[in-house]
Amino acid sequence: MTTHLLYLHGFRSSPQSFKAQRLQAWVAAHRPGVTWWCPQLPPSPRAAFDLIDQGTAAWPAATSAVVGSSLGGFYATALAHRRGWRCAVINPAVDPARDLAAYVGEQTAFHDSAQRFFFQPAYVDELRALAVPAPVDAARTLAIVAQGDELLDWREMRARYAGASLLLVEGSDHALSDFDAHLPALLGFLGLVPRVGASTPHPS
Repeated sequence: MTTHLLYLHGFRSSPQSFKAQRLQAWVAAHRPGVTWWCPQLPPSPRAAFDLIDQGTAAWPAATSAVVGSSLGGFYATALAHRRGWRCAVINPAVDPARDLAAYVGEQTAFHDSAQRFFFQPAYVDELRALAVPAPVDAARTLAIVAQGDELLDWREMRARYAGASLLLVEGSDHALSDFDAHLPALLGFLGLVPRVGASTPHPS
């Protein structure tokens, strides 16, 4: 069972992400003993990963898990690769160095348009440096992939996480707006509820 749970938001997002808020609320209500952390990630991928790495350095490897959405899924994969943690990714960024090169320049925060940051060209190289081999352990990695994702190619995500347990969602969108429908599968993977019936993710 997971005793420490880290949630990593996506590009331009924040801990105000509805998925982060929904998962945090469930944990607080049903598993209050679980340590929860969803940090605001800085724009620099190197700084973001350093924050994550240092903030979880004392967490127990056997019972810690990370959930990441979009760019957070990329970070989650890198962290799990380093730590041997259980990892769940939601519409994960497969090649953010390629995709975010088009976003170099001033950006606005998704949840607060008054907040702005500059995505620097050097950040693309930082993303490239964080890339890790494809996960192969289906017991430790869950990928929730929406075929209706309007930003990322679901086929590329499925191929990147071919060695993981795969929950392929028909329709939906990049934000996984129907997150509640897939929450039981995620909670089961994390060991927070029994993995039974159709809620159980299956290998691709």
